[in-house]
Amino acid sequence: MSRVTTVTFAPYRRVLSRAGLRRILVLGALTRAPMFATGVLVTVHVVTTLGRSYGMAGIVGAAVTSAVAVSGPWRGRLLDRYGLRRVVAPSVLVSGTCWALAPFVGYWPLLVLATLAGLFVVPVSSVIRQAVIAAVDEQDRRTAISLDSSVIELSFMATPALAVWAATQWSTVWVLFSVQALGAVAGLGLWLADPPLRSESEPGASVHGVGRAAWFTGPFLTVLVMVAATAVILAGSDLTFVAAVRTLGAVSALGVVLVLWGLGSLVGGLLYGALPREVPARWLLGALALVTAPMALATSVLQLALLALLAGLLCAPTITATVDEVARLVPAQVRGEAMGWHGSSLTAGGALGAPFAGFVVDHYGAGGGFLAVAVVGAAVALLGFAARTPRRGR
Repeated sequence: MSRVTTVTFAPYRRVLSRAGLRRILVLGALTRAPMFATGVLVTVHVVTTLGRSYGMAGIVGAAVTSAVAVSGPWRGRLLDRYGLRRVVAPSVLVSGTCWALAPFVGYWPLLVLATLAGLFVVPVSSVIRQAVIAAVDEQDRRTAISLDSSVIELSFMATPALAVWAATQWSTVWVLFSVQALGAVAGLGLWLADPPLRSESEPGASVHGVGRAAWFTGPFLTVLVMVAATAVILAGSDLTFVAAVRTLGAVSALGVVLVLWGLGSLVGGLLYGALPREVPARWLLGALALVTAPMALATSVLQLALLALLAGLLCAPTITATVDEVARLVPAQVRGEAMGWHGSSLTAGGALGAPFAGFVVDHYGAGGGFLAVAVVGAAVALLGFAARTPRRGR
């Protein structure tokens, strides 16, 4: 047990000494930032500039989310077959063109263009995670993935707030256009950098002879269900925080609670990457469910904020563990498609988590929302224990 709990940051020094990994992390931050900003910007644009309802803004968000979820495995398989440049180039062209037009049109054309852009979105998560895995030795894989998760957390915490601030200063038309232009430039940078998606010791990109039946099996599907359950907890908690601070009569404290939640995730991800060995995703998901449930008992903003900080410590590690397990379970030749399925499961779980928690909150209050998503996570963690996902599946 002492080996598991011993924390050393030597692996971070080792992985950060690799110039290739540092470049990949920077590219990951630049390409993901516009993605995190887009959702809130589209909502503000539809409501304020186009004068539509929040419900209609939600339709756009749901359509884009569905398109991205559908495209994940498809774009990932293309990465396996044709490599980064032949997949990223048409993605940048199609999605860039759609978003160049979308801010200047009415609601229905915006809906069509945004959905098409979602189908052809640059498969950033699949590309960056594969590149991160390829840039380090297997012993440092979890540390590198944790570092990437921390970069994601920083982008997720900062970019939506910056996007909303910009939308209050300038026209949403030009803010949305500028953010998407930056996204296209970042995609072009990814195309130019063309980081390797396989390490030198792994097989090439050919997927011939690697049938889906060889890896799309029970253990892999179990990990995908755990990914979706993690997203249900995260998205459901995100929405329930709003209801909780309203119930406590302290809506102005929402930002503090969310920042502490994100800070906890950032710290937890870094600590997890510093452990000398991995912790199975089923354990982390079960722990995440256990630390989410007590937020239902918070009777003050201070209690809620401290419990959110505690719950956040398990967020990034749980996602990191699922990425690591996917990488271990599938052959290198199909890792792009596998990571696409991972991203789609994360997207689908998030899309389900918010309305599920909202329904429970409407009927049973904020406490019920936290408890409901925690129960989902605990149930799926038990499924993971029953399935006993092996460490290696090749």
